Amino acid sequence: MLSILIPVYNYNINDLITELKAQCSEQQIEYEIIVMEDGSDIFVEENKTSGENIKITHIVLKNNIGRAAIRNKLAQLARFPFLLFLDCDSAIPSKQYIKRYLAFTDNENNVVAGGRIYDYTTHQPECSLVKKYGFSREKNIQKNLKTRTKFPVLTTPNFLISKRMYLETGIDETISGYGHEDTALGIKLKRNNATIYFIDNPVIHIGLDTNDVYISKTENALFNLYKLYSSGEYPELVQVSKILSYYLKLKRLNIDKLIRILFHFTKKWTKMNLLSANPSLFLFDFYKLGMLCQLNQMDTTK
Repeated sequence: MLSILIPVYNYNINDLITELKAQCSEQQIEYEIIVMEDGSDIFVEENKTSGENIKITHIVLKNNIGRAAIRNKLAQLARFPFLLFLDCDSAIPSKQYIKRYLAFTDNENNVVAGGRIYDYTTHQPECSLVKKYGFSREKNIQKNLKTRTKFPVLTTPNFLISKRMYLETGIDETISGYGHEDTALGIKLKRNNATIYFIDNPVIHIGLDTNDVYISKTENALFNLYKLYSSGEYPELVQVSKILSYYLKLKRLNIDKLIRILFHFTKKWTKMNLLSANPSLFLFDFYKLGMLCQLNQMDTTK
């Protein structure tokens, strides 16, 4: 009935596997868990022990093939009609986690995102940006759930989809590095008449990026966003991405050049704030707008 698919890069997933096995057994369902190491060089031996179970497959890829390709590969290997994708750096906070997803396995057009939350009891100033952003923009509060329903941005760390629907759609493997491969997937699913649900069934994101790594990933994501929109293949991005819609408004008003100049002179100071223990999300949004304006200037294909 259910294939649980976990791409792994340098992370110990034994606690996650133990909890998933317990919940699937409790629900008395047919299931499998496929763990695929995407070029990992640590924790590989520790994770092999999770594969010493008939229901668990542990696969080691020597080279890193990327976020899109590994998810497509996992889906192709899955044996059951519904796929549950999970990031390796997740923890399951609810004993009803699997049960809540099973309620949606009656229709192959259903795509269900459970969201993710953060552990705010631990003091991690070096990870303050991702935690603050997550609390404000990703937390499963009513305001965010309404926003996601209006602008269906699918995120891949924790979602359920039928194998048929996924294989008909798939993640665009031309999108390299971090960022917006899941956005493009969500757009294509909507085109294929998928019914996307956003429910309160989160995982805890425990493998947090430090501020400098998160900023670097954000910059790569903005590059992907600009590239996808400029390709003309994903016009829906204007409705899906707020930061892109703001940038395009600035461009129409011919203010983007002013923002680019302002960003050029304030980038160092802005980045210092984002690297601090108490970063400003307003400045984070400005940083992203500035990066998009900068990318537009650098675009030689215009």
